[in-house]
Amino acid sequence: LPAAGLILDLEDSVAPEAKDLARRQVAAAVKAGGFGPREVIVRVNGLDTPWAVEDMAVVAACGADAILFPKIQSAADVLQAVELMNRTGVPDQTPLWIMAETPRCILNIEAIASANRRLRCIVAGTSDLGRELRTRYTPARDGVYASLALMVLAARAHGLDALDGVHLDLADEAGLATVCEQGRNMGFDGKTLIHPRQIETANRAFAPNDAELQQARTVVAAWNEARAQGKG
Repeated sequence: LPAAGLILDLEDSVAPEAKDLARRQVAAAVKAGGFGPREVIVRVNGLDTPWAVEDMAVVAACGADAILFPKIQSAADVLQAVELMNRTGVPDQTPLWIMAETPRCILNIEAIASANRRLRCIVAGTSDLGRELRTRYTPARDGVYASLALMVLAARAHGLDALDGVHLDLADEAGLATVCEQGRNMGFDGKTLIHPRQIETANRAFAPNDAELQQARTVVAAWNEARAQGKG
């Protein structure tokens, strides 16, 4: 698949009775490799669940490129996640990613973004966030737009990556293209997806098009020409 990264999930996509099997399968899959140049991220269960510690005990040494924690709501949660990573032996260079998906998280996003050097990426959890905000979905994503903007601001202020949330309607290709373009225009680095059929649309939106590439080449050529002539 032409995706930049793969998130192997132990949280929302796994039923409670399947948690143990899922964590063992995910750890084995990451250890086995075969993902090529793609980043492989494991999303564990939330710190307030009975599964987070067991998840980390199993996946800590599997070799994942990052560990993604959901339902982070404060800087203290970030530090708790880092402490759990350290305690279970996750290599020091392995980044922490977080889901921003609650109103409290958004209100605390600047403190969260600056909480610890392990934190490298903020992932927008727009489905859970929209539900908690009691918004109605619109193509312009009016209900979560301000929250998304705050995520990007916090990420840029602290040198983090920011990934836009998922688009749930697999039949709505036009809507997917619209929200991908919106996310790119807002400054997100990429978009999280839930099905391979969405990859091409997202890649097209988040990559420079031919006109943008030509404009960049024109600017660079003009700069080089001015420098060669001793001009500003």
